[in-house]
Amino acid sequence: MRHGSVTYFDEQGKPFLPEQVPLNELGREQAAAAGRVFAQEKLHFDRVIVSGLPRTVETATRVLAETGQQIELERWPELVELRGGKLSAIPDESLKEAFVGAFDGVVPEDRKFLEGESIGQLMDRVHPCIDRLREDKSWDTVLLVLHGGVNRAILSYALTNQRIFLGNLAQTAGCINAIDVGAVHADWVVRVMNYSPISTLQGESRHTTMEVLLDQYLKSRNRQS
Repeated sequence: MRHGSVTYFDEQGKPFLPEQVPLNELGREQAAAAGRVFAQEKLHFDRVIVSGLPRTVETATRVLAETGQQIELERWPELVELRGGKLSAIPDESLKEAFVGAFDGVVPEDRKFLEGESIGQLMDRVHPCIDRLREDKSWDTVLLVLHGGVNRAILSYALTNQRIFLGNLAQTAGCINAIDVGAVHADWVVRVMNYSPISTLQGESRHTTMEVLLDQYLKSRNRQS
């Protein structure tokens, strides 16, 4: 899953600390809706893994509350979201590329997210985690509650079995993905991707998450100029 919706910028476009933001009202609704889907399908999770950031912990907790399962969350800090740089240091002419460039088609490894971490650096930490998880034969079904960029890295890995990052795989807040994995490295199948229980066709907006966030941030940038 991707964590539920959060509010990254206030009404003036000033950013909140991304390491601390909780779910907003919509995000709480999305997490509960996903939990009800799992409960309806009678899915039993052997393990639940989160990145450790509050938005993933809260999403997983609300999902488990709906399923009635009591499972201790495993925090894997290597699976935190792409780390951005300092927004105020990004020049106006580079803002659009900084916000949306990391999620545009087949993304080069040296492309940076918000002038911070590169796509290559993201894959350097995500791929070994997924390999390690797959090598552990003690579980049958695991729930991972992570982030949009991290999920894209995992889905791209599963779809291509290569070190490729497909940036235009949508990951709506609170969405569910389902991947079946086998015993050998190349044996995995993406069965469900970007399923949003409360918005099946996701027609509320024609913009990506990062396009919306760029628009929100520009309110602050324009006030300062």
